[in-house]
Amino acid sequence: MATRTARREQPPAPVTPARPHGGALSELHLHGLGSIDDVTLELGPGLTVVTGETGAGKTMVVTGLTLLFGGRADQGRVRAGARAGVEGRLVLPPESPVWARAADAGAEPDEDGSLILARTFSAEGRSRAHLGGRSVPVGVVAELAEDLLAVHGQTDQLRLTRPAEQRRALDRYAGPAHLALVEEHRAAYAAWRELAEDLDRRRGQARELAQTADVLRHGLEEIAAVAPEPGEDEELDTLAKRLGDADALRSVADTARLALVGDVTGDLGGEGGLPQDATSALATAERALAGSDDPTLVLLAQDLADAVAVVSDVGVQLAGYVADLDADPARLAEVLDRRAAITALVRKYADVGDGLAGVLAWAADAESRLAQLDVSDEALEALEAARDAARAELAALSARVTEGRRAAAEGFAAAVGEELAGLAMKNAQVAFRIDSDPDEPGPDGVDEVVLLLTPHPGAPARPVHKGASGGELSRVMLAIEVVFAGADPVPVMVFDEVDAGVGGQAAGEIGRRLARLAREHQVVVVTHLAQVAAFADTHLVVDKSPDSAAGVTATDIRAVAGEDRVRELARMLSGLADSDTGQAHARELLAVAAERQ
Repeated sequence: MATRTARREQPPAPVTPARPHGGALSELHLHGLGSIDDVTLELGPGLTVVTGETGAGKTMVVTGLTLLFGGRADQGRVRAGARAGVEGRLVLPPESPVWARAADAGAEPDEDGSLILARTFSAEGRSRAHLGGRSVPVGVVAELAEDLLAVHGQTDQLRLTRPAEQRRALDRYAGPAHLALVEEHRAAYAAWRELAEDLDRRRGQARELAQTADVLRHGLEEIAAVAPEPGEDEELDTLAKRLGDADALRSVADTARLALVGDVTGDLGGEGGLPQDATSALATAERALAGSDDPTLVLLAQDLADAVAVVSDVGVQLAGYVADLDADPARLAEVLDRRAAITALVRKYADVGDGLAGVLAWAADAESRLAQLDVSDEALEALEAARDAARAELAALSARVTEGRRAAAEGFAAAVGEELAGLAMKNAQVAFRIDSDPDEPGPDGVDEVVLLLTPHPGAPARPVHKGASGGELSRVMLAIEVVFAGADPVPVMVFDEVDAGVGGQAAGEIGRRLARLAREHQVVVVTHLAQVAAFADTHLVVDKSPDSAAGVTATDIRAVAGEDRVRELARMLSGLADSDTGQAHARELLAVAAERQ
């Protein structure tokens, strides 16, 4: 079967100013998945709805998204004799944290700057993931999903049903100042734990640490007794060689000095007359050339004059070298003893090839380690005082964090309750239960935060994922997401059958809230209600039809607009796409949806 691409008869007019902040999926390709042979969906920003007859395979779009972002693969989803796959094209802003994680995995952007994410599955249950052209573990993709995607449906493990995520959600709702306070608390917690663990370690391993400290102290005393200076070993080698070869070196230097400048001091017992040395020879040549009128010879004379100066300078340096050279056996013995002492330290405290530098590095490390091995009463008392001070600071921060959460919880619950009132749950109430244990601090404070739902009067308040039916849970999550629209960093949100069991005015309220959420996020919704679908920026229809050539039932997904969209809404309303009454109602829904943005 040829590849199908979701078709647009004419561009649909967007009904909301969609502005997804953190990125979006621009394209989704499904093949070999359930009844889908090969379909490519073009996903626009804002609100995308997926509709179709019952059993047509609408939820396969949600399934594909879940699998793409690391969801567990079910081999039953793979068509017989086929290999299934999902591929998505992500358009991300430069500041998205996804880029850094993708780069760590070796991924690269596509030619148009997007990031390609793909996953394939076999009928045997094996799967592979690819990110930016590189094969990656599925866990990497699942990690990326935390910053990209939130799926809400009746059978999904929802992000906001986890107490830890509910606590983070409440912190985000409390605002930037509160989030900064939570970060300060994390740093204070880490500092307190480090001090507490250090104190426990020193007390629990006092004997072992004291023995280790003695060894380090002995080594430092040995090194301090010698007190070597950086580079001293090389200097001693050079000095020892010079002192040991003093007579030979003096002879060599004197011979060179005599050849260059002659015996100007008479120290070498030279005979009288003109000295036959390099300096005098060069000077003679220089004078001869300098007396010429030829420009070339005059220039050469200047070069010879420079040479005379250089030779004379070398002669002076040789004279100083000879004067300083002293064949002193006592001094040589002193240098050799010093070198032997340093060599002993090198053998004991440095790795092969490190020399004296290795000894000095060992000493510096030993000094640092000693500070952590001190188990004296004074050191333990000081460390205990520091730990207690850190604990007191942590307790004060914990109290402020708890206060901020309690202050935000009331407003958050009230806002969610208002949203639920318009979602056919007008008698439902939500509230946060915040249990604080000051004796059990954690990185994020001392609070256990649980979101409770009372679905109707007289019902007990229970954790939201236990106190709500599937449809109610999706609507609660929708209400929470709407409240969080500007604060939640996840750019792509998927809702599967959030309108289950809802009709009439409540259905329109669901559509309006989804459209509002889509102003800040890319929202994909699987729905069977025309009142919801009327609010869409992009409307996708799932059709199922027999494929006589392949002998199977195939699913096609197409984008509808204009009259085709009116026909689809009419089908959803009355079951008859060509019904005049249904189409009139559909147009009315579209007009109402446009007015209620």
